[in-house]
Amino acid sequence: MNLDDLQRKLIKAARANPLSEQVPLAFEKRIMAVLKGRQVIDEWAFWARALWRAAAPCLVIMILLAAWSFLSPTASTANAGSVSLDVAQDFENTVLAAADQEPAAESFR
Repeated sequence: MNLDDLQRKLIKAARANPLSEQVPLAFEKRIMAVLKGRQVIDEWAFWARALWRAAAPCLVIMILLAAWSFLSPTASTANAGSVSLDVAQDFENTVLAAADQEPAAESFR
């Protein structure tokens, strides 16, 4: 069936029906009951639930890594000082390596 023909027939049938001022009995109450019965989906609740479920494993991983870092042997006891585990000192040496190099005085001439 052609959609244009169907649309014309439906519009013709709607125009042939006279408008009525009468509203069905308790129409508003039925509509409001249907609207109240619908459950509203809360997207934020999904995120909150997922984050709370992820909090426990993250906490366990954090505790395990903290225990591992505190209970691991240091470089002074394991290798008698041959390997430095002082990350702060290594970081500072790396960052300041370029600043420690003085340019040759002849390069400016």
